[in-house]
Amino acid sequence: MPIKSYLAHSQEGRKNDLIQSLSAIKECEITPSENHELIVIVTDTKSDNDDILLKEKIEAIESLKLLAMVSGFNSPQND
Repeated sequence: MPIKSYLAHSQEGRKNDLIQSLSAIKECEITPSENHELIVIVTDTKSDNDDILLKEKIEAIESLKLLAMVSGFNSPQND
C-alpha cells in the first residue's frame, strides 16, 4: 500500500476550490495551512497503479498550481 505525502500550492486565490476538490477524493486526507496558500495531502492507495492514477487525478485539478511530494512509503502486501 503506497502512502505518500505532498505539499500542494493553490492557484492565486483558489485555495478553497482546491480544498473542496481534494476533499472529494477518498484516498486523500488533507490539512490546509491557516496562513498560506498551502495544503498538506496524505494519500493511501491499494496498489502502485492506483497511486499513479491518483496522482494524475490530483494533478488535473485546475486550482492546483504546484504539487511536491514530501515522502513516500510502500508497505509490503501479504498475499
